[in-house]
Amino acid sequence: MSATATPLSADQQARQRWIGLLAETPLPVLEAAVTALPQPPRYTFLRTPETGSALVRARSGGTGSRFNLGEMTLTRCAVRLDSGLTGFSWVAGRDRRHAELAAVFDALMQDPALSDSLDRTLITPAEQRRDAARHSTAAKAAATRVDFFTLVRGENE
Repeated sequence: MSATATPLSADQQARQRWIGLLAETPLPVLEAAVTALPQPPRYTFLRTPETGSALVRARSGGTGSRFNLGEMTLTRCAVRLDSGLTGFSWVAGRDRRHAELAAVFDALMQDPALSDSLDRTLITPAEQRRDAARHSTAAKAAATRVDFFTLVRGENE
């Protein structure tokens, strides 16, 4: 995002959050969540799940000029619920069912009647799992941290 980009609204930020979390949520969790719904969602595909690649760009140290890091495989999908709400997803890898369910839940999260319960039962736990995994990785990395310092050997006496 460039420095001149228009800031996202609160609704856009919330949607960005849950789309990212749905992309990271394991498929068995999404399958369990869809079976736990009071009635199965009815939807049609606007874009059937399709796998492709995307160029990943990076910055050295998070700053400086961008460079092309490489490509990654991703799967995208778009659905429209019978209610007219539209959902989109992009997930890393080749799992078409994951992309399909992530798009369905994106659409369901836009339904005011379902969004609070889905946030409580699916999105917030997914965020907690992600944060716990990040904390665990950071703790493991911190345990291997070495503090280097310079010893004065007394050669200038």
